[in-house]
Amino acid sequence: MKNKLKHKPILYTAVILAALFVILAVSAIGMFYYVFAIPEPEGLSLASWPNTFTSNFSFWIEEKDGNIGVKQTGLKRLDEYGLWIQIVDETGQEIFSHNKPARCPKHYSMAELVTLSESRYENGHTVFISSITLSDRTLNYIIGFPYAIGKAMVYYNGANVARLSPFTKNMVFFCALAAVLAAFAYAFWLSRKLSAIIGGITDIAGSSYKPMRETGLFSEVYSSLNKMDMEIRRSEKIQQETDHTRKEWIASITHDLKTPLSPVKGYAELLSEGHSLDLQTVQDCGTIILKNVNHMEKLINDLKLTYQLEAGAFPFALQKTRIVRFLKELLIDIANDPAFSNRAIEFESSLQELTVAADPGLMRRAVGNIVINALVHNPPDTRVRITVSKSPDQSLSIAICDNGNGMDEAELSVLWNRYYRGTNTKERPEGSGLGLAIAKQIVTLHGGNIFVKSHPGDGTEFIILLPLGTDAD
Repeated sequence: MKNKLKHKPILYTAVILAALFVILAVSAIGMFYYVFAIPEPEGLSLASWPNTFTSNFSFWIEEKDGNIGVKQTGLKRLDEYGLWIQIVDETGQEIFSHNKPARCPKHYSMAELVTLSESRYENGHTVFISSITLSDRTLNYIIGFPYAIGKAMVYYNGANVARLSPFTKNMVFFCALAAVLAAFAYAFWLSRKLSAIIGGITDIAGSSYKPMRETGLFSEVYSSLNKMDMEIRRSEKIQQETDHTRKEWIASITHDLKTPLSPVKGYAELLSEGHSLDLQTVQDCGTIILKNVNHMEKLINDLKLTYQLEAGAFPFALQKTRIVRFLKELLIDIANDPAFSNRAIEFESSLQELTVAADPGLMRRAVGNIVINALVHNPPDTRVRITVSKSPDQSLSIAICDNGNGMDEAELSVLWNRYYRGTNTKERPEGSGLGLAIAKQIVTLHGGNIFVKSHPGDGTEFIILLPLGTDAD
């Protein structure tokens, strides 16, 4: 990167000179406004504004029933700007005033009016005079402004101005020289800043970056580097936590596989020793072996399924499924499981029947996992209710709600993590910890979505939303 920067001196010089030109132009404009502008309530105006305001103020002077006065709008403008006004007739006698200082006389001679028109800032005000004709009467009015405004006519010697030409040339030369020196100084300064930025990038790559102060011309670059470093550190932390969780999960799965292997091995050794065993004992040993083998097979299938779903390698066949009947049969099968025969499982549907496109095997797995999860991770007296309805956006809504223990924010944040296992597994410690992760993958595969709402002590509600096709009935 340094080599590329070294090969662009003309570009940098052009940029620097352009910047200097802009600085000079801005300085000239600033100097102009500093000398020839004044601040007024509506912003910054040229110093000629009071004279213009005075000339235009005649619009608000009126004669009403033989009396001379100022319209309400004009009085409001005077008050807003902190101005005063005095109107005098042809003889110089005051006929109207507003906010007039006490020191101002009520009568002016013509000479005094001429003097006032040329006066400078005195007694806290600069006054401007104009006139207006009303009903064949020529009236003069004086407006006082709280600004130090100079009034002067400039005269100059034309011959002497011509002599300034050599001086101007010298000034241009020295300005150009100063611009070149400034360009070299800027290039040196820029090189240092770029070196610091390059060093920061290198430090980020080497995990030794120290946050930079987000100030100066490159504050946005420093801010981006600081954010990049924070994001990389956050990603590394998440990766470490994920690796740690995965290792714990693998250790748990390994333990869960070894647990059923122990009785399998023990009873297999008993059968292989050749002792004469009665038929009932042999059948009991075979039952225990079969039960534990089935458990290991389930663990292995769960692990295989979640990776197949993630990789999109699982066969996915949509069929027209009568969802109400499908869910009723699923709940009957769960209720007939001896482990849940005495549990409270309810079903409610606002629909007589609805046909949707779904893979029956996968959908049975998804809903079944959530229902069984609610039964496993809650006390025996927990009631589980499944509700089927149409959501406001005309999607199919399947809600699985329980009145069990509920979950806190920490549990909800990792609920769908493939490596997360629930904290309460006393009822069925042989669980794989993949049930909810598989359920979410299956729902997503069907183009749907799944949400969960839960609070400690208030139970948990899972909501599955599945799209309804145009041919759904």
